[in-house]
Amino acid sequence: MSQMRQPTALSRCPSCEEPLESGDLFCGACGYDLSAVPPPPQDHPTMVINGAPASAAGAASPEARTGRTGPSGPSGPAHAGGRVDWPSAAGTDGTAPPAPVHLPGELPGLDSAGVPLSGHTPAGHLPAPPPAPGAAPPAGDFELPAPAGVPAPAMPAGAAPSMPHVTDLPQAEPADPRTAPPAAPSGMKLCVACRAGHVDTDGYCENCGHAQPRERDHLEQELDAVAAVSDRGLRHHRNEDAFAVSSAALPDGSPAVIAIVCDGVSSATRPDEASAAASSAANEVLLASLPLGTHPQQAMHEAIVAAAEAVNLLATRPGRDDGREAAHRAQNAPACTIVGAVVASGLLVIGWVGDSRAYWVPDDRTGPPARLTEDDSWAAQMVAAGLMNEAEAYADERAHAITGWLGADAYELEPHTASFKPDRPGVVVVCTDGLWNYAESPQEMARALPPDAAQQPLRSAQVLVGHALDGGGHDNVTVALLPFAVPQQGAGSAYSTA
Repeated sequence: MSQMRQPTALSRCPSCEEPLESGDLFCGACGYDLSAVPPPPQDHPTMVINGAPASAAGAASPEARTGRTGPSGPSGPAHAGGRVDWPSAAGTDGTAPPAPVHLPGELPGLDSAGVPLSGHTPAGHLPAPPPAPGAAPPAGDFELPAPAGVPAPAMPAGAAPSMPHVTDLPQAEPADPRTAPPAAPSGMKLCVACRAGHVDTDGYCENCGHAQPRERDHLEQELDAVAAVSDRGLRHHRNEDAFAVSSAALPDGSPAVIAIVCDGVSSATRPDEASAAASSAANEVLLASLPLGTHPQQAMHEAIVAAAEAVNLLATRPGRDDGREAAHRAQNAPACTIVGAVVASGLLVIGWVGDSRAYWVPDDRTGPPARLTEDDSWAAQMVAAGLMNEAEAYADERAHAITGWLGADAYELEPHTASFKPDRPGVVVVCTDGLWNYAESPQEMARALPPDAAQQPLRSAQVLVGHALDGGGHDNVTVALLPFAVPQQGAGSAYSTA
C-alpha cells in the first residue's frame, strides 16, 4: 500500500491542531509540550512497481539506502522517478495482469530492513558475501540471476560450474493423507467400501460395517460333462451355498459324472461352513465308492450319510462366529440341505435331503420336463396330506420351512434316493431354491434353460443364475447342469426310496 511520507518537523500541534512554527518547543494555543512527541519512524513502506514488490521511490530505493549510484546496480537499472525495472517472475512474460509475485530469494538487492533479498537460505546457512567482479560464485551456492541489462560475470577457464546444496534442492511433497490409503497392519485387509477401516475376522469393516466380498460370492466350474455356477445373489451378505462337480471311472472304464449342491440353512449358525463340508464329504465318498463297483444308488445313500456326519462334526468344533453364538449352538447347530446327481452307464441317480431340487429337461423338448425330487418342507407335507393344493401351500409364508436337513439338531436322517433310465437325451438341472423360486414348475424351468444346454452347460448355468438375479436375486443361487446322452432304444425307469 502506498503512503505519503511524513515531514521531518511538526506543522500542527498534536493536541489542538494549532499551526506551529519551526523551532517551537510548546504550542502557543494550548501549551502542549512538543518535546514529548516521538520523532517520526524511519519507515520505508513498499509499493508495487512494475509488477513486483519494491521499495518506495526516493530514499527508500536500494541505491539511496546503500549509497550506490550509477546507471545500474545490484537491483537493476534506475529509471526516472526512482523506479526499478525488476526481472519478471519465473514462468510468466511479465505482461499479464495481475502482476506476478516474486519470492524474496528470486530478486537481487535489499529489503526495507536492509537484509539481502537473496539471503533467505535454509536454516543454519548464512548468506555468502558478494563475489568479486569476474570471480566464480563459491561452490554450494546458487548463482543469482543477472539483472536486466547487466552481463553475467565471466566464468574462469577450467572452472567447474557450481552445484547447489542438497538441502537447497526442491523436495518432493509428501503424500496427502486425505487421499493416500492408510497402510493396513500385517495380516489385516482394508475395507473395499470406505478404504479406511480394517476388516474383522467376521468379514465386516470395523469402521463402516460394510460386508466384504468373499471368495465364494461367485464361483464357476466346468468339466467335460458337467458345469456349475454359484452366486451370492442380490440380498444376502454372503454365499451360503456350495457345490462339487467331478467325474470318476467305473470298473468297466465308462465315466460316472457327479454333481452335488448344498444350501446352508440361514437360521442356523455357520451355514456356509455346513454347505461346504457336506458337498465336499459327499463328493469324496462318491469318488471313492463308484470305481469299486458300488451301485450308484447305494453310493449316493452313503454319500448323504457321510455329508450329514461332516455337518454334525461342525457343532463340536469352534468356528469364526463361535464366540458370539456359542450359547445357541446346541439348539441351532450348523445345518444345510443337499441334492446330488450321478450319471453312469445310462442310469440317472438322484439323492436329496431338504428342499434343494433336481429337474429333468429333454433336449428336443418334445417330451415333458419333470421334477425328480420331493421337498422336505411344510408346503410339501400339506400337499401330501391333502390339506392344500400346491398353489395354496407354496403361497403360504410357511411354505419354505424345511422338515428335513443335515445337522446335529436334525430329526432322524432319512436320505431320499431315486434311479431313472431316461429314454431320450436331456439335461439334469440340480439347484437350490434360489433358482427354482423363479422357475418353480418343470415347464418354467424348461423355458428358462437354453435349448443348447447339453452342448454349452456352463453358459446355460450362467443363464439360469442370471434368470434368478433378474427376478430379484433374494437368495443365494446355485445350479449344476449334467447333460445326459442315451441310445434311442433305451427305456424303462425305476424309483426307490431308502
